[in-house]
Formats: sequence, structure tokens, C-alpha cells
Amino acid sequence: MTVLTRRALNRALLHRQLLLRRWKLSPARAIERLAGLQAQATNPPYYALWTRLEGFRRDQLTRLLTDRRVVRIALMRSTLHMVTADDCLAFRPTLQSVLDLSYARSVHSRHVQGIDLDDLAKFARDLIEADPMTNADLGRALSDRWPDRDVTALLNAVRTKLAVVQLPPRGVWGVGGQPTGTTAETWLGRSLAPISPDDLVLRYLAAFGPAGVIDTQTWSGLTRLREVFDRLRPRLRTFTDESGTELFDLPDARRPHPDTPAPVRFLPEFDNSLLSYADRTRIIATEHKPHVFTVNGIIRGTVLVDGFVAATWKLAPDALTVTPLVPLKERDDVEAEAHRLAAFADAEVPIRVLAKPAT
Repeated sequence: MTVLTRRALNRALLHRQLLLRRWKLSPARAIERLAGLQAQATNPPYYALWTRLEGFRRDQLTRLLTDRRVVRIALMRSTLHMVTADDCLAFRPTLQSVLDLSYARSVHSRHVQGIDLDDLAKFARDLIEADPMTNADLGRALSDRWPDRDVTALLNAVRTKLAVVQLPPRGVWGVGGQPTGTTAETWLGRSLAPISPDDLVLRYLAAFGPAGVIDTQTWSGLTRLREVFDRLRPRLRTFTDESGTELFDLPDARRPHPDTPAPVRFLPEFDNSLLSYADRTRIIATEHKPHVFTVNGIIRGTVLVDGFVAATWKLAPDALTVTPLVPLKERDDVEAEAHRLAAFADAEVPIRVLAKPAT
């Protein structure tokens, strides 16, 4: 069986995630190809498309949101993602067990014991489908109905049981305010249409392969996917990584040569390229993870040099600061890309590339 080195896996990831060059794709097509964008914060999806697409403008994504062609909804790993309307309707019901399990394991679940969650979901559905509601307004309505229960627990139960999308202007660059939600079915005017687990795995491999069973489970939050891979095995190519883990991929998928040049790229906070594998060494060295994955759940923006995480970055009102994790061999390219990022964000701030690696 063919062994894929860490660099081979890195170049495959960069290609699938549109990071070996800037592509001439529509933002909607890119979001579909990437199997969604992590969207826990407002601006990261905009940066994610800027770093991947040629000539991307912020208004292009804003228009997709307001035209209901993409939506923000809890999906993989029970976290907010930005996906196309079609993928929202397909992914959400298939991932219901992920949201159920996440809620059952949360501190909130014990505060709704004794409540019929189907009744709770129907009560909330009737309200938010009649008129989209902010969390505050829905929380008050739920508290009136269940006055002795924790409102946050009730709201999270609704988010678990219903396919609730966050409506614009939430998620629009530079716009704040409380989340306002309604069901995906109402917002998009169509019913949920679940994708099969087999097809969901194939979508993952198209966006992130080659990958193993545990990698796929890490990305999706689903469990017991070994039987899915066993069914798909005749349709897939198999490899191993350098540690002997079996990996799967689509038979015709491109896997660039390990020596393929990789340009400097700035990834936003929470980028799925870092979050979608159990073994993340194909993009970030183990010793660098504590500088990127923080104890309070933030995944910092990162800079890829030669395809691997080499620095973190942060745009603040006074500067765009790059903090190296290793000596930067391509410092001029990093500075140039930082200037382009600042221009994209309309941020007239100095660029600071620190001299020493973070310790």
C-alpha cells in the first residue's frame, strides 16, 4: 500500500482547500467545494474566501447571505458554519445526532430534564416561523412557558432540535447585533433533504482527503463511520500515512507532488483546514498547537509558509501583527501578503512582523 508522507498530505490538503493558488471560482461554488466555512465569528468567512479566491470582494459574500444562497447554521461538530442553501438542507438532518449528542453532554441538558423536547421544539417552531425572533425575544417567550427553567438551556435545546439559521445582517462584515433566527425550511422555502452518510463522507474526502475514519469523525462529529468506509471501500483508493494509519481518497482526486511550491497564505480564525483532522500534523506541528488552539476555545489566525503553520496573525485597530512560531524564511512574502490582507479589510494600520518566534 502506498505511503503518503506528511508533505504529500500537506499538498493534497492545500489543493483541496484552494490554498495552492487563488482560484477563479464564484464564492458560492468555493463554499460548496470546501464543504462549508467555519463561521463562529463574523469576519473569518470573508478572510477565508479572500485568501482562496482571485479578486474576491466582501460584498459578494454579503449578497449571498442576503439573497439566501448561503446561510449560517450549526452543523459539523455542532458549531456554526456558513454553507450553501443546498448543503444546509442536506447536511443538517444528517448531522442531527451530532447536535443531540453535543447537547446531551453539555451542562444545559440537566436543566431541561422532564420537559418534552418535541413539545419545546414545536412551541419554538410556531413562534420563529411566524416571525423571526432574536434570542432575547425567544428566550422571554420560552421563559413565560417554562418559568422555572434556565433560559439558556431552553434556547440551546431549540437550536439542537430545530434547523435554525441566523439571518442577516448577522454574519455580515462590520454589522453586529443580536442573532435573529428562523427555521431553514422557512427561510429557504424548501424542506430538509438529508444526504446519506456515505455521500457526506465522499463530500468530506473531496474537500479534505486523503483522510482516515477518525479524521472524518473529527470533522463531522459523527461516530461509528467505519462501517460507512467499509461500504465505500470498493469505490475508494487506500493509502497509509507514515505512522501506518489507513487513509482513503476519491479515486480520481488530485494529489499534487510533495515538492509543489506553496505560497504564503493567511488563514482566518477557526479555519477548517486546521480543525478537520484528528492528526493535524499535515498542516501544523504538534509543538505549535498551544500557540494556535487557546485554552478558551479560540483558534487563532495563522500564516502558512511552505504549506505549514509558521506564525499567527491578529488585526487590531493599531496594527496587523504577525507573531512567528519559527524563523520566517519568507519574511518579505509574509509582509507583502499582510499588506494585501490589510487592504482587503480597509485597515490603514502598520504591519508588524515580529522578529522572534513565540515561546
